[in-house]
Amino acid sequence: MIDYSIEGDNLEIVRIRLQPGDEIVAEAGKMVYKTPQVAWATTMHGKGIGQKLLGGLKRKLTGESLFLTHFSCQHEGGEVGFAGDFPGRMRPLHLDNGQSILVQSGGFVVSESTVKLDIALTRRLGAGLFGGEGFILQRLSGPGTAFIHAGGDFVEFDLKPNETLQVDTGCIVCFDDSVQYSIELAGGIKTSVFGGEGLFLATLTGPGKVVVQTLTINRLRRELAAGLQTS
Repeated sequence: MIDYSIEGDNLEIVRIRLQPGDEIVAEAGKMVYKTPQVAWATTMHGKGIGQKLLGGLKRKLTGESLFLTHFSCQHEGGEVGFAGDFPGRMRPLHLDNGQSILVQSGGFVVSESTVKLDIALTRRLGAGLFGGEGFILQRLSGPGTAFIHAGGDFVEFDLKPNETLQVDTGCIVCFDDSVQYSIELAGGIKTSVFGGEGLFLATLTGPGKVVVQTLTINRLRRELAAGLQTS
């Protein structure tokens, strides 16, 4: 089990303590600090040139950078810290062998090297066209622990079979691979156009866990832009 702690308030940081032989993989640019004992190397994801190029292309499709950064300790322990890019929370995802979870684009921060990172097609064409995530979501598969970042606070739901939750498309953080995902109009035309919540809602149907966020980067940008225009 990876040794870590999550600290902070409005922009949490995960502090990971590595022992000799440990290795973690992080999204490029997420590191905040490291001790000198921690070695790091930035590479494309995959083995061999062909897999590396394919892995880099997949990562670009999910909105991530082409590269991942590997951190390890050889002879003595060390520590490295990671954080997101805007105010929000960090959350650990403890994945069993073969367990998968779908994560919003840009949500992945760091994981144990045993966690497999891949892309996942949304299940319906409507979800791809209007779901805010595009056609692509990230799939994280165990075994191992991964850490994700989202804006504001996390709200978690444990959906029973056929239980449904409607969520603003940009507020989805992650959901189990068992959860069905589709898109529908957010009410009538007047509500869709003038309601201020976007044209579409994501409909998530259980069984499985769903995590949503209370702040999206787009909402934050909109409020900051409005403040600049009135100042």
